[in-house]
Amino acid sequence: MIDIKLIRENSDLVKENIKKKFQDEKLGLVDEVYELDKTYREYKTEADTLRGKRNNLSASIGNLMREGKMAEVSNTKRQVIEINMRIEEIEAKETSLEEEIKKRMLVIPNIIDESVPLGKDDSENVEVEKFGDPIVPDFEIPYHADLCEALDGLDKESAGRTSGNGFYYLTGDIARLHSALISYARDFMIDKGFTYCVPPFMIRSDVVNGVMSFEEMDAMMYKIENEDLFLIGTSEHSMIGRFKDQIIKEETLPITLTSYSPCFRKEVGAHGLEERGLYRVHQFEKQEMVVLCKKEDAMDWYNKMWKYTVEFFRSLDVPVRTLECCSGDLADLKVKSCDIEAWSPRQKKYFEVGSCSTLGDAQARRLSIRAKGENGNYLVSTLNNTVIASPRGMIAVIENNVNEDGSINIPKALQSYMGGKVKIVLRK
Repeated sequence: MIDIKLIRENSDLVKENIKKKFQDEKLGLVDEVYELDKTYREYKTEADTLRGKRNNLSASIGNLMREGKMAEVSNTKRQVIEINMRIEEIEAKETSLEEEIKKRMLVIPNIIDESVPLGKDDSENVEVEKFGDPIVPDFEIPYHADLCEALDGLDKESAGRTSGNGFYYLTGDIARLHSALISYARDFMIDKGFTYCVPPFMIRSDVVNGVMSFEEMDAMMYKIENEDLFLIGTSEHSMIGRFKDQIIKEETLPITLTSYSPCFRKEVGAHGLEERGLYRVHQFEKQEMVVLCKKEDAMDWYNKMWKYTVEFFRSLDVPVRTLECCSGDLADLKVKSCDIEAWSPRQKKYFEVGSCSTLGDAQARRLSIRAKGENGNYLVSTLNNTVIASPRGMIAVIENNVNEDGSINIPKALQSYMGGKVKIVLRK
């Protein structure tokens, strides 16, 4: 959510930003907010004036009583009552206006960074850099689900019976590889100086509304029936929510956290045969990084964070590239974002394994997260980035480390988490 001062003082900037995001249907909201805010401030001024007048009148009653001017006392008390009634009317109108303003402000997109390329959707995202050489071996790589099943590591048929489409059982060494990746990601980020956290896996609606747009929530999140609780789609949600309504000591910034959680997503819609395996599933596990910092430090942290993910995957012998998300592909709260994509030698193309975003003070404004500095309190900036989401990240590791006989070489960084194993082979 943007600062309403932008609409008061530079509504053209807000409108231009909406156009850059190809959301022209929202342009009218800016003028609506401007007029509603103008009326709200007029009522607020009137109410403040009336409160001052009421206080003066109330203070005069004692003097009038001492002077025996009872007629004036009665008249003054009547004026005070009338003023109180008018203030109550105004306060009700102020509350109504605040709700109308907030409803519109929540869907006006955040101001994107000047460096963000313009484009309507993800097809216009821009490749920035490649890391590692994408190799296609001289043998055919099986589909990851078939490969995992051959290694006695995947059972989607049973999961279909217990839970439906989009669920799975991982077993044996494949399940162990999955857990090894998450554990390695945890330790990788701890070594970078991040504090490890395990957050709540359910959050209330006020936290959901603080960290994402309604459209994202409706498309992604599962709601607990008859409870004001949602299953998290990523640990970022509860990690940022941890600081709701808090004033943070400036000397503790930046706050750098890495969090583990299971994640639950609807993943509505058809995604094609390529994703019939473990690409898009309703539950997965994830290691995330979250940073709260000063505004002036946000872009430095953004660049550090996506580089950590690149470094992580390169340590697993996985070639990756970074894509700059264009304006039309940015969620409304984001200032700037990039995707990290891993090379798929089977598909001969890259696919997304992580996303890094800086959101400015949008989440902090919604959740009232402030830092206390020498010159007063101010909103912090928030950032988040995927270290790994598995099983998708595991697919990248498998495809880039598979042998012609179907066995999988375990990257050196993971071998200690696999009990010293160097290879996953077909059980006899």
